[in-house]
Amino acid sequence: MSSALIIERSAQRFDRERWLALWRNLLGTRLNAAITLGLVAFVIWAFPPLWRWAVVDAIWNGNASECAGSSGACWGFIGEKFRFILFGFYPPPLQGRALAALLLMFGLVIIAAMPRFWGRTLGVVWIGGLAATILLMVGWPFGEPTPTDKWGGLPVTMLLSIGAFVGAFPLAILLALARRSSMGGLRLLAIAFIEVLRGVPFIAVLYAATLLFPLMLPSGSAIDKFLRAEVALILFVAAYLAEIVRAGLQAVPNGQYEAARSLGLSYWRTMRLVILPQALRVVIPAIVNLAIGIFQDTTLVIIIGMFDFLNTARVAATDPNWLGFYNEAYMFVALVYFFLCFCASKYSLWLEARLRQVRKQG
Repeated sequence: MSSALIIERSAQRFDRERWLALWRNLLGTRLNAAITLGLVAFVIWAFPPLWRWAVVDAIWNGNASECAGSSGACWGFIGEKFRFILFGFYPPPLQGRALAALLLMFGLVIIAAMPRFWGRTLGVVWIGGLAATILLMVGWPFGEPTPTDKWGGLPVTMLLSIGAFVGAFPLAILLALARRSSMGGLRLLAIAFIEVLRGVPFIAVLYAATLLFPLMLPSGSAIDKFLRAEVALILFVAAYLAEIVRAGLQAVPNGQYEAARSLGLSYWRTMRLVILPQALRVVIPAIVNLAIGIFQDTTLVIIIGMFDFLNTARVAATDPNWLGFYNEAYMFVALVYFFLCFCASKYSLWLEARLRQVRKQG
C-alpha cells in the first residue's frame, strides 16, 4: 500500500471520528438533543430579524435625520463617532499619540504570544514598551501634556488590562511562593492577602482605591485616579494569578526539587532556573483565560468616572445630534470585544495543543 493511500485513509478515518464525536456531543443523549434542538430553534427565531435590522434595512452612510425614519441599523453613526468611541475625550489634534500607543500595545501582545520570543529579554521589552506607551499618552517630554482624565476609549481599556497583568505577574509569583513557604508568618500573610482579594468583588476594590484611599492621605496630597485604579487592578489580578501559579508549582514533580538541591542550587536559583519555567509553562492556558476575564472586567471602571472603550461608545449615543443609537454602539463594541477575546481564546487552545505536543516529545 502506497504512503499516499495510507495518508488518505488516515485522513478519512480522522474525519469520520470527528463527525461521530460531534454527533455524540450534539445528539448523543436526550438532554443533548433537547439542548441542540432548542438552540437551533432559537437561532431560527432570532437570527432573521437581527439580519434584517443589521444588514438588509441598515443605513450605512446616512446622517441622523435619515436614520431617524429607518427601521434598520444606522451604521453611519459608527462612522461619525468612530474617533470618539476609539479615543474618548482625548484631544482630537493629539489623537495620533493615542493611536501610536494603541498600536504599540497590540505589538507587545503579539510579540509576547510568540513562543520564540519567550525569554529574559521579553520582560525588559514589556517594561520599556509600557513606559513608552504611557509617555505617548501623557505626551511627555514632547508636545502638549494630556492629563489622565482626558484619556478614554480602547487605549484605556488596553492599558488598564495589560498594565494590570504585567504589574501583577511578579507579585503573583512572590505570593505563590510565599503561600508554599515553610515560614508560617509569611505563609499566613500571603493566604490572607489572596483570600481577601478573591473574596470581594472588583467593584469594592475600585471603590476602596478611589474613594477610601484618598481619605487616608495627608491633607493636600493626591494620587492620580488612573494610577489608583491601575494599582487596585494589579492587586486584584495578583490574587487570582497567584493561585494559578501555585497550581503550576504543585504540578512540578518533587524530583525536580530534589535534583536541583543535589546540584547545590540555592532556593532562588532553583526557582528561577528549574521550577518556575516548568510551572509557568503548565499554566499558560489558564493565564490566558484570566487575561481574557480581566480585559472584560475593565469596563467596571465607569463607576469611578473613567471612560473605557465600552463607556465611550455609550457616551457617544448621548450626543444630541445622534441621540439614541445605543443598539449600534453596543453592537459595534460587542463585535470588537468578541473579536479580541475570540482570538485570545483560539490562541489559548493552540498554545495548549502545542505545549502538549512539546511535553510528549520531551
